[in-house]
Amino acid sequence: MIIWIASYPKSGNTWLRSIISALVYSSDGIFDFNLLKKIQQFPEKIYFKDLIKDFGNFDEIKSNWIFAQDKINLDNKIKFFKTHQGKYTVDGDNFTNNINTKAVIYVVRDPRNVVNSISNHYSLSIENSLKFMLSPKLIGNNKNFKESLIDNKPSMLTLLGRWNDHYRSWTRNKTNLLLIKYEDLIKDPKNEMDKIILFLKKYLEFDTNIEKNKNIIKTTSFDYLKKMEKKGLFKESPLNKKTQAQIDFFNKGPKNQWEVSSKTEIVKSIETNFTKEMKELNYL
Repeated sequence: MIIWIASYPKSGNTWLRSIISALVYSSDGIFDFNLLKKIQQFPEKIYFKDLIKDFGNFDEIKSNWIFAQDKINLDNKIKFFKTHQGKYTVDGDNFTNNINTKAVIYVVRDPRNVVNSISNHYSLSIENSLKFMLSPKLIGNNKNFKESLIDNKPSMLTLLGRWNDHYRSWTRNKTNLLLIKYEDLIKDPKNEMDKIILFLKKYLEFDTNIEKNKNIIKTTSFDYLKKMEKKGLFKESPLNKKTQAQIDFFNKGPKNQWEVSSKTEIVKSIETNFTKEMKELNYL
């Protein structure tokens, strides 16, 4: 069965995936990017190749969400999957179900910082990044997904929805859910990792000790990951659509502070549209 590592884009999913992969799949806690291969993304074409013919047809994809997961879970083993897909039901088709889902770890980030990170990652203006977060969004799951349909080269289609809809979709059911805030990972990574360990121990066995945990915190810190990316060791960095130059995936991280970098009208719009969720998360 699947333990989902779910999030809206640019909310810390890769960071959390790094921590979990070092925790579960290494003996010493020293992270390297090869460990990320242990936690694949869903949906991806490889899991649908025998089920659908047209990867640009969302109706075909959504009608096979469950069938694809049924196939993945034939071995009855616990596995992790990263996803940016909202946990939605579309025309009666559920993204996942209790048969295929063991647990969920959802990582959330202050949307006032998410908007800046999306702007950098997808080479969008801050205004278009705001529109991105406020609009129901069907995306192609690749490095430049915002253009995938326009280019007539659709990759695996993923339904995001609005930022607050996405958050609600995964956290509405509190059963077997661990909610992690990006900001808490920054402030106290040890405490958050202790939460993750306690949560995961309910579902699978892995070794952990003080030294291993120290190594995980050190080698998955933002600065450490950024240095590894600069050395060319990270293969998921996006490309600028116009220049084809590589964009830093690990860009500002903790230094991305909306109070300094965001326009007042952008901040107000986010706070107005997402008031309820932001108060619930103590962002307001």
